[in-house]
Amino acid sequence: MNSADWSLLGTMLAGFFAIMNPIANIPIFLGLTDGYGAKARRRVALRSTLIAFGTVAVFTVLGQLIFSMFGITIAAFRIAGGVIIFLIGYQMLQGEISPAHRTARIREASGGDPSAPPSSASVIDDEGMLSVAISPLGVPLLAGPGTIVTAIGFSAGHWRHAALSLVAFALLCGTTWFGFVAGERSVRYLGNSFLTVITRLMGLILAVVGTEMLLNGLRAAFPALLH
Repeated sequence: MNSADWSLLGTMLAGFFAIMNPIANIPIFLGLTDGYGAKARRRVALRSTLIAFGTVAVFTVLGQLIFSMFGITIAAFRIAGGVIIFLIGYQMLQGEISPAHRTARIREASGGDPSAPPSSASVIDDEGMLSVAISPLGVPLLAGPGTIVTAIGFSAGHWRHAALSLVAFALLCGTTWFGFVAGERSVRYLGNSFLTVITRLMGLILAVVGTEMLLNGLRAAFPALLH
């Protein structure tokens, strides 16, 4: 890997870290797995991160095919994706929880409070306790619309970018798994106020990533005006 690849990988890591927000997802994971034993929590954490990686990998690899099927240009997707990512980051920067991170199922479980972790009793269904690893943890909490848009935006245009995007997302999935496994101790040590600060910082980074993606799309769509 050359210096440009390392720089791109760093940008991808920052973007995925901001959109996934592994630290802020820890209380949600703990709420969804309330009453589980340590072994069950580890299984849920592993399955949810694997599902998230698999989902993003499919969209990363088939992104170009999807573009061709629907007649979407890379420039148009980057413009739209940049706007979406910027709005998610802006909402996080304001201390709000973006709908891209929380589903109606989670919001109902949290009693309407966007900052409160949901109660496990409200979300565990008859399919078994590991079902929460598929939804809402794997999709759409970890591999939500914002994450998918970020992955396709990073990988669009070159197979090398797609490979780097998968490497970056795999690293973030590993980080998320570790955060989930060590989550209870981490929240007790850091405190909720620290998690709020991290969330807003991730919002700022995400807004910058979205702006950069938007500018790249505009440059590609209007080269004569922006070059």
